[in-house]
Amino acid sequence: MTRKREFNPNSYYHVILRGNNRQPVFGTKEDMHELKRVFVEVHASYPFTILAWCFMTNHYHILIKPLRDPLHKVMSQINRRYSLSYAKRHNHIGRIYQKRYFAKEVDSRLGLLTVSSYIHRNPIQTKKPMVERLEQYPYSSFPLYWDESIAAPAFLDREMLRELLPEPFEKNNTAYCMYCLTYAQNAEEDKHVEDMEPPVM
Repeated sequence: MTRKREFNPNSYYHVILRGNNRQPVFGTKEDMHELKRVFVEVHASYPFTILAWCFMTNHYHILIKPLRDPLHKVMSQINRRYSLSYAKRHNHIGRIYQKRYFAKEVDSRLGLLTVSSYIHRNPIQTKKPMVERLEQYPYSSFPLYWDESIAAPAFLDREMLRELLPEPFEKNNTAYCMYCLTYAQNAEEDKHVEDMEPPVM
């Protein structure tokens, strides 16, 4: 019997989901837009807040706090809906995820900064960086912090992280971006540097 995970409704969680056998289940522009669409769709019925996300070709990272329903319910909706869409679009039979999602509670100010920075740095932490500059990677929330004039999905909170910045950083999103660019971070489940091709832009 699988042990039921404890869930703290007051905490954010670093969630990671990988493709089965590390296959590129988010490997195209269409896949990336569909995954984001699923998040928007689920948010309308199962509200949550996200501080950071990054969609890579064979996995994704999010820093999420469910607002009403337990985490497992939100994640099951997201992952089931994307799986059904992927199967239909790619004529695929069988599971697409490696295993159940990884989730680690993040319950401190420093932890939220560390994990969000780690998530945002994913495209340049691969063996061969996917982009030269983080703001050029379109499948991440980093460009939305970099340029606040870009419309963000309703589930993204762009105000919290800047307020957590330590001195001498100012309390704004430009300073938060500089924090991400300055400090390379590690987070649990960071077992090795990924080697993958960039998604089709």
